[in-house]
Amino acid sequence: MERTVLTGAGLAKALEKLHGWEEAEGRICRDYHFADFVEAFGFMASAALHCEKLDHHPEWSNTYGRVRVELTTHDVGGVTAFDIELASRMDALAEARS
Repeated sequence: MERTVLTGAGLAKALEKLHGWEEAEGRICRDYHFADFVEAFGFMASAALHCEKLDHHPEWSNTYGRVRVELTTHDVGGVTAFDIELASRMDALAEARS
């Protein structure tokens, strides 16, 4: 998968395809909200399998029913198509849980 940093119009176009993600300081971020801790943790467990398969791991945190996700491709120092792909997979997982 392409590991070229997305900037400007390229990043804006990629973000248009995602729901609720925003760019902040060289990463893309989103808060997912679930009914409770069990739902949030279930989402994280499911997402972890995709992360491992892609060998691309998020910075994330969980507080009760909220999961905060931050994605960046550390080895190139910014957001790449790799991050957009993982964000898209996470969106699909979250949608399936709602």
